[in-house]
Amino acid sequence: MITPMVPAQRRSVLISGASIAGPALAFWLDHYGFDVTVVERAPTIRTGGYPIDVRGTAIDVVERMGLLPQIRAAHIASRAMTFVDRASMVIGSVPIYEAICSDTERDVELPRGTLTTLLHDATRNGNIDYCFNDSIDTLRDDGKGVDIGFASGRQARYDIVIGADGLHSRTRRLVFGPEAPFNHSLGFCFNLFSMPNDKGLSHGGVVHAEPGRTAAIWAVQDSPRVFGFLAFATDEAPVSTSRDAEEQIRRMRAAFAGMGWEVPRLLDAMAQADDLYFDSVSQIRMPHWSKGRVALVGDAAFAPSFRSGQGTSLALVGAYVLAGELATRDDPQDAFAAYERIARPFVEANQALATDDNGAFFLPRTQKDIETRDHILAEIIRNGTAGMFDNTKARVHNSLRLSDYASV
Repeated sequence: MITPMVPAQRRSVLISGASIAGPALAFWLDHYGFDVTVVERAPTIRTGGYPIDVRGTAIDVVERMGLLPQIRAAHIASRAMTFVDRASMVIGSVPIYEAICSDTERDVELPRGTLTTLLHDATRNGNIDYCFNDSIDTLRDDGKGVDIGFASGRQARYDIVIGADGLHSRTRRLVFGPEAPFNHSLGFCFNLFSMPNDKGLSHGGVVHAEPGRTAAIWAVQDSPRVFGFLAFATDEAPVSTSRDAEEQIRRMRAAFAGMGWEVPRLLDAMAQADDLYFDSVSQIRMPHWSKGRVALVGDAAFAPSFRSGQGTSLALVGAYVLAGELATRDDPQDAFAAYERIARPFVEANQALATDDNGAFFLPRTQKDIETRDHILAEIIRNGTAGMFDNTKARVHNSLRLSDYASV
């Protein structure tokens, strides 16, 4: 049981976003005695069940929060990713942990909604005020505080404002300007959606790829529903991706026309899904994560893209460091500078996981990429995974040693 700490003078903090970084930050700020408000435009916590990972240093964060036992209990234990040709013939497969995680003791895979629920449950019974169905509309930082106008019409003033509102952060746009200079495309657009598990898929995924086009189906344990995934290569600017679902469905049908395997069924399921999520595969890279009394955390500041596998972990670690530095420094700008100094090397090393090998194994752009992948799969069939995957990722995942702010 963590005993809350109360500073000599309570400071008010508004956090925009109630996904992962927002509630994690709220947890620690409440622990340090801040008055915390979380505003979220959705009507409740979003509980989508697609798998995410808590890895490396982030394991230390959730352990300090007292949540590690529940998170370990939710581990879904995916087994293998199988690659097939257009006729569904198996090319090869890789064990999930050897290919993606590299460190079974420091990695937990769980449904995203389970983690968001755990974080919300850990914060909603404290002094934290959650305001759903609302969002920041206007923001004015006068150097002594931040005046906020909410979409609901409410007005309020806070000592500090934190944007934890994702890849397309409105807080970032209000304070730093348009998204385009910060959003760096990794060359793909993707759609993610759920569909019936009518093929009996269990504890893993099946992938079919052609040059510049990848389709996959992923099962969380033995769930009656699976996740469909479609991604295609594109050179267009990531922020030009339309937010209109019907246009995205038309684009995907055009991009995947004539592709074999289960793609026609995936396209039909995509069009019928009520949980369709689409976006560009991109990263947020900013020269600074704060300005005045406003700072960013999680995807709003440093989205690494799903190709890194580290979005959730960076959000948790960033929230821990940001809260700790705010608790130890009277001037928020000093705290923001320390937060960035500590977290940036870790963030950039983990972002590089998505770009160093260009992700060609899972998202091949060329026929040569596919041939290289198939050669690796053939080597696994002949010799197993020994020596095929090094521990570089595990080292990067664990490369930040957390400061102990317990004495604050």
